[in-house]
Amino acid sequence: MCGIAGIFHVQTAKPVDEGRVRAMLAPMAYRGPDGTGAWTGPGVGFGHLRLSIIDLGGGAQPMQTAEGDVTVTYNGEIYNYRELRAELEARGHVFHTESDTEVILHGWRQWGEACVEHLHGMFALALYDARTQSLWLARDRFGVKPLHYASLSDGGLIFASEMKGLLAHPAMRREPELSAVEDYLAFGYVPDDTSIVKGVKKLGAGETLLVVRGRPLPAPRRYWDISFADREKGRQEDLEDELLARLRDAVRSRMVADVPLGAFLSGGVDSSTVVALMAEVSSQPVKTCTIGFDVAALDETDYAERIARRFGTDHRTRIVSPDDYGLIDTIAGHFDEPFADASALPTYRVCELARENVTVALSGDGADEGFAGYRRHLFQHREEMIRRLIPGPVRRGLFGTLGSLYPKADWAPRFLRAKSTFQGLAADGAEAYAASVSITPAAIRAQLFTDEAKAAFNGHRAEDRYIKAMRDAPTRDSIDRAQYADLKIWLPGDILTKTDRMSMAVSLEAREPLLDHRLIEFAARLPVRQRIHGKSGKYLLKKTMEDMLPMDILYRQKMGFVTPISDWFRGALASEARAIAGGSALARTEWFDMRRIARLAEAHRNGTSDHGRLLWQLVMLDKSLGRLFGLG
Repeated sequence: MCGIAGIFHVQTAKPVDEGRVRAMLAPMAYRGPDGTGAWTGPGVGFGHLRLSIIDLGGGAQPMQTAEGDVTVTYNGEIYNYRELRAELEARGHVFHTESDTEVILHGWRQWGEACVEHLHGMFALALYDARTQSLWLARDRFGVKPLHYASLSDGGLIFASEMKGLLAHPAMRREPELSAVEDYLAFGYVPDDTSIVKGVKKLGAGETLLVVRGRPLPAPRRYWDISFADREKGRQEDLEDELLARLRDAVRSRMVADVPLGAFLSGGVDSSTVVALMAEVSSQPVKTCTIGFDVAALDETDYAERIARRFGTDHRTRIVSPDDYGLIDTIAGHFDEPFADASALPTYRVCELARENVTVALSGDGADEGFAGYRRHLFQHREEMIRRLIPGPVRRGLFGTLGSLYPKADWAPRFLRAKSTFQGLAADGAEAYAASVSITPAAIRAQLFTDEAKAAFNGHRAEDRYIKAMRDAPTRDSIDRAQYADLKIWLPGDILTKTDRMSMAVSLEAREPLLDHRLIEFAARLPVRQRIHGKSGKYLLKKTMEDMLPMDILYRQKMGFVTPISDWFRGALASEARAIAGGSALARTEWFDMRRIARLAEAHRNGTSDHGRLLWQLVMLDKSLGRLFGLG
């Protein structure tokens, strides 16, 4: 796990200043505290920050072939590198280290661009081939590891693990992308297909980019996609056996490390599954860690401790206050772009705790997206059943009327909050699901922006990318389409961005065995009834683990990391809410109706409305704009 950066002159092989490459690495130093390397060649320069995990003495980067014609800098882990090495050695390749990095070099020599299809793991890499004067960028299938790039006015192409690496280059302009602000307010993160800084691009999950000197910059090429178009057949018992075998293989392959390794343990289905399977193959007690809260309704430590006792793990728990708002500036600095998933705060704390004992930690990320584990998946499935029963014109008329008349009742018990359900049933499935993943509805966003800002959007609407992804998806069923869009948009944009930035902030490598691409491909082929069954999502996963995990662990209501942001803005962060409506970075942009924002903040503080999540989004946006564009 590392950080990378580099410069490539696309048209002419102008000299590259090594000091400039190192300057791009400097703001990301926490990604690789164990070593720094830089290399320059004609018109190209690579930099690398190393967090040593495998081949501690021999895996330094940037790394070259013995002939010096191919150079790579790389962030991530290739879990099948030993198998690939054996295959390549059988083909006559000679290795000089024990690292997975060298496998990439020889894989390129053997298969060219197709080598990426042989790599199983998480990775963002840059490779220079002197024979063809070409730069090749590649990112793993799900986007676990980030890779940003941008074209400069001097003809250079720069890349880095994080945006701050690009911004350290003196020729990188800082101009805001207003449409990305609309996207952020909709989702709470800036999706991978855009950026808050104009000209900055993110290589997409499952994409490569081959740039040949002297030729125009091409579009990225997609080398992998997930398909829900086929279905597994056979008895449930056979599917359980196959799933368990795939789970075991995914976990086992991610336990290879030359440094201390452990796992996050929340006591939920996903992390408990990972820990159970780690314990099966570990000769030593698995090192686990849990963050608990001093508010009983938010605390899951009892569940985690039960799993720890069951599998004899070396378990550590730390209780923190959910009022951890003191981390706001630290969090904002690590994300660069605005990021409003408040679970980033406890994620930072659990990574911090893990790093005290281990360098690598396995997480349960990915199971909800792959096996339909979110409540919104269950709602989408049920709503689609109703849509199929009622003709469109009747449904739109009936539920559209009910949705407009029913009061918005955020304060009420969940079963009484029917307004959004009626509105969703009036729309088609893609429109309704896109609205369900939007944390600030389009109607409210429209009230926040000035008329000039809305005109500048030129018809852009954040939800449209979800709708398009669902309508173009290789799928059979509505729940397939929802999962596909989540895997393509929500997973890399929110979940994996959060885990990468928060783990790297404390120099910890996080690995996601439940995102093994072969495992997720199998999950995508499962019949819908094996994913959603009655009131339960992740059905086959839970059934498969019934012999290993307690029933109340498997079937209890999902909690997740919770932070009381609404309370914060009526207490300790009330001054932050007031500042947003005053002399803030938001006010200086002239994009927002500040009087409207002031009224929202006041209504929240006096308790007449709950705008806590929106205020959190605005605060994090304010801090990001201030840092990026000097508006603070």
